[in-house]
Amino acid sequence: MEKPAVTDYVLAPIIDRRWSPRAYDPDRPIADTDLTTCLEAARWAPSCFNEQPWRFLVFDRHDPEALAQARDCLAEGNAWAKRAPVLILSTAKAVFTHNRKPNRHAAHDVGAAAVSLALQATALGMFAHQMAGFDVVKARTAFAIPDDYEPMAMIALGYYGKVEDLPEPQRASEVGQRSRRSLSEIAFCGRWDNPLV
Repeated sequence: MEKPAVTDYVLAPIIDRRWSPRAYDPDRPIADTDLTTCLEAARWAPSCFNEQPWRFLVFDRHDPEALAQARDCLAEGNAWAKRAPVLILSTAKAVFTHNRKPNRHAAHDVGAAAVSLALQATALGMFAHQMAGFDVVKARTAFAIPDDYEPMAMIALGYYGKVEDLPEPQRASEVGQRSRRSLSEIAFCGRWDNPLV
């Protein structure tokens, strides 16, 4: 399903087309090469000191037990994501490798990698939906995540499914128009109270 952004300025088509649906097709698997291509896009994201603090745990048909465990970590409101054929858990290394000091930019950098992954998924005709709604403690324990890595987001990855498979409140959101704050609310010139546009 196409749901292009309604923008004030012309964007690159890949950015315009990227969105985060909730309707996924559970019966359409992702080819291994497409999955690794999405992860390769994430790998080439920018990061502070080129630290590349991201690590991704991938859950798919190759390990049904791990996929079931990942689905079990999802918050109740994200039950729709159980229909996605792939879940990916992004994590951020909390300290720099070169000096072991805290990396306050790690979450930012993992976000950049996740956007690269999402854009590549869009280019391949798929969708990626990042979610904060998952049990971090359960995920850390189930997947043996080291203490110096912070679980960041669960990402549903797959092809578009059927809107009618979603619960009623989520159907309306799925077909509704996408929206964002205006540029005057998010971009400022020189000082906080001076909108750029």
